[in-house]
Amino acid sequence: QVQLVESGGGLVQAGGSPRLSCAASGSVFSINAMGWYRQAPGKLRELVAVITTGGSTNYADSVKGRFTIARDNAKNTVYLLMNSLKPEDTAVYYCSADLVGVVAPKWGQGTQVTVSS
Repeated sequence: QVQLVESGGGLVQAGGSPRLSCAASGSVFSINAMGWYRQAPGKLRELVAVITTGGSTNYADSVKGRFTIARDNAKNTVYLLMNSLKPEDTAVYYCSADLVGVVAPKWGQGTQVTVSS
């Protein structure tokens, strides 16, 4: 079993630079890629960024150049460094982990990020 716990959300002013963290515990040896998704009210959950165990990254076009995903394998933690936040970045942000031999990803409980203009 893998557990993911996010932290770092909250109310942020537009232009702010918060950092989200996601700590994994349990069977962490089974984790492959990790990522961040977000879901705004009335919208589908969407990919924000993903990082492989080797450090390769991929970003949604809407956050390229503003957000950075990073991973500390020693701490089993993935980070989302957010810069130049916009009100449209307001959403619940979820951490995800792809597990070896498992089709569905593991999700964290989510952390709310609200950007005020």
